[in-house]
Amino acid sequence: MIGGMKQLPTTQAAVTALRAIAAEYALEIEVTDDIGADQTSRRSAAGVGVITDADGSLPHEAFVEFGGVPRVSVRLFSEGDALITVENVECPDIPRDDVPAFLRSVFGGLAFVNGRRFPPGYRLIVPLPSDRTHTEFVPAILLTPWLSSRVR
Repeated sequence: MIGGMKQLPTTQAAVTALRAIAAEYALEIEVTDDIGADQTSRRSAAGVGVITDADGSLPHEAFVEFGGVPRVSVRLFSEGDALITVENVECPDIPRDDVPAFLRSVFGGLAFVNGRRFPPGYRLIVPLPSDRTHTEFVPAILLTPWLSSRVR
């Protein structure tokens, strides 16, 4: 355990954690699994009929969509990172172990949008454990009603 967080060694462990978060916040969840080197997005160079990596392992990716507001989707990669999209704002390179904390901040109302007058712009700020935050630029054209309601 790291700072009270469980480590998520596999994509399946992360999917199980995301199902628990969906149940905790009473959200619908839809999971799509891609298993095998010929199915995963980062292994497009895999030959025809090749499903394992060179080391014999079976890569596993998952795409998870949550129902409700805010619109959130998570793409879990077999390399141990994730791409989380919150209301069309992409947050790349989130470590797999940080995904549950990231989602709890979003669904729990801790995430906010910081607006600046000069230089003009918005940033989605998601608090994480150990006094860390993930910050992502939000173009003004992408401000949805949910994002606008979180502007500070």
